[in-house]
Amino acid sequence: MSSTVLSTIPGGGEARSLLLEEGAVPERLDRVLARTFNDLSRARLQALVRNGLVRCDGAVVCDPSRKVAAGCRIDLSVPAPLAAEPLGEALPLAVVHEDEDLIVVDKPAGLVVHPAAGHEDGTLVNRLIAHCGASLSGIGGVRRPGIVHRLDKDTSGLLVVAKNDLAHQGLSAQFADHGRSGALERAYLALVWGVPEPRAGTIRANLARSRHNREKIAVVREGEGREAITHYQLESLPGADGVTALLRCRLETGRTHQIRVHLSHRGHPLLGDPVYGGAFKTKSARLTEPARAALQHLGRQALHATELGFLHPRSGARLRFESPLPEDFSRLLAALG
Repeated sequence: MSSTVLSTIPGGGEARSLLLEEGAVPERLDRVLARTFNDLSRARLQALVRNGLVRCDGAVVCDPSRKVAAGCRIDLSVPAPLAAEPLGEALPLAVVHEDEDLIVVDKPAGLVVHPAAGHEDGTLVNRLIAHCGASLSGIGGVRRPGIVHRLDKDTSGLLVVAKNDLAHQGLSAQFADHGRSGALERAYLALVWGVPEPRAGTIRANLARSRHNREKIAVVREGEGREAITHYQLESLPGADGVTALLRCRLETGRTHQIRVHLSHRGHPLLGDPVYGGAFKTKSARLTEPARAALQHLGRQALHATELGFLHPRSGARLRFESPLPEDFSRLLAALG
């Protein structure tokens, strides 16, 4: 590939061109495009081909697997990103870091990440669309933020979001790898009932949607569900009677409700967890009156995403962020200890 040319087209999109050098080995069209225009995902480029927006030597090509050879001129039209759905909402957003490719936010408890039934607006995505505006260059051709991981509605803490296809691809690959290569780092603080033994260890238990309650996740037998691995260690023992423990959990996989289910499975559910800790409500009688009041004020599972580290998808620089405990969590911890 000798050169690429970028120019604007009507509607605000881009026209891109490349010429395959002499001696180039015949190769699939979508592979050539993905290697040359790596700011666009391969899926996005395949969609452009199928939509008739790619020409080879002047002829429209609609098959992404078409082989192209030396001397072929490829012209690609990239339409301007479509308007985001849902609409943006100018609501508060705690930005920890932002650049042209991504944004790291500190999500408060109670905020839903993505619109869904019952939560069509007021979500983190709505806020990001309004905050980022034109800096969202589009994920898959739509001007929207790229959600590569999520936090439960009532879990607080750090979350990174892509602003373009390049960042979305790079971050998604790191989260898919689950940090096994060392690039991704995620740590959570969890306040649980009882003290785990051993006080540091690894929970390996596959997870799947519960057959009895489709809104819950359950531990299933080996060979079923999806692999889930949580590493934990004792952070502190609030109080002196071993009723509660503060754990630091690190994820090797990122399944829905993973920490909550794994710790409950071990007999140490999170304080305030209405889904996986309901059987432990009577334990609150062993707390002091100030601690019971603080737990009631918390009104959610005591889980906070406190650390997040990854490689920047464009520069390769190591980024690492920490989030202090929010007020409701800190109040409960202080009342316990």
